[in-house]
Amino acid sequence: MTATADFDQSHLTDSATAMSQFELDYAAQRRRARLGWTIGTILFLLAFAFTTWIGDFFKVTQVTMPDGSREWRWIIPAGIPRLGEYIEKTIPTLRWETLGADFANWFWRWKIWMELLFETILIAFMATVFGVIGGFLLSFPASRNLAPNKWVLWITRRYLEIARTVPELVWALIFVFCFSVGPMAGVLAIGLHAAGALGKLYSEVNENIDMRPLEGVKAAGGTWFDQIRYGAIPQVLPNIISYTLLRFEINVRASSIIGYVGAGGLGQEFRTAMSFQEYTDLSALFVIIFVTVMIIDYGSEKLRHRIIHLEENRP
Repeated sequence: MTATADFDQSHLTDSATAMSQFELDYAAQRRRARLGWTIGTILFLLAFAFTTWIGDFFKVTQVTMPDGSREWRWIIPAGIPRLGEYIEKTIPTLRWETLGADFANWFWRWKIWMELLFETILIAFMATVFGVIGGFLLSFPASRNLAPNKWVLWITRRYLEIARTVPELVWALIFVFCFSVGPMAGVLAIGLHAAGALGKLYSEVNENIDMRPLEGVKAAGGTWFDQIRYGAIPQVLPNIISYTLLRFEINVRASSIIGYVGAGGLGQEFRTAMSFQEYTDLSALFVIIFVTVMIIDYGSEKLRHRIIHLEENRP
């Protein structure tokens, strides 16, 4: 009886000691977590304050007052009224009595703008095709779980990084210098950048696939290309289509800007309107781009849902 009591007492003592040690370890872990969050928050606030200072968010500038005098003001409240003035200049005068004539005056270059809009969409389409081809082919050797070896992985990843790191406008300037002004420079610029961006997105999708189908193809004697064709592509195809449609919408917006440097599309009209301070032309061009992107987004969503059979599953 005494031995049993001693055993129970020893067992209770060990349990209490273990529980006490667990509580101490848990408290220490909580302290480390709070310390890490505190340090991270302080570093974030310091970085944020330094960035706002570098970005002139705290800048004080001279502002012309309504009576013509000049006074020092903080730049943000001083600039917001000017933003309102700029937006006001872009709003056309529309009267119900002469609505048709006012719209005609607002979109007075609509024939030229429609031609350039069609050119913009074609630039985006061709660039998306080139970007999908390049990004799709390079995404598999750029995936850690699918690359044949580490050197192929390193080379393809560095190429994709270079392609997407350089902005479309910079690529456009380079290709305008090489091939002169025109849509070709825009297609090459957007296509090269899109290949880098899509290759990155596609490779991340590839790294999340189930490897068992690929192992089955390999066990049956399939080559690396057979594993990709029959094991990987069927799994990633819905995501690839979704990212492709999203990229097409992005490329439409990009192709409407790169014309600013002579690479075709509506961008050249933006440059002309800003140079001559034709503010109502700017708003008309914005409306055209906005409606176009909205229609493309709606069509892309419907197409994507039809491909992945989402519409069929809705009640």
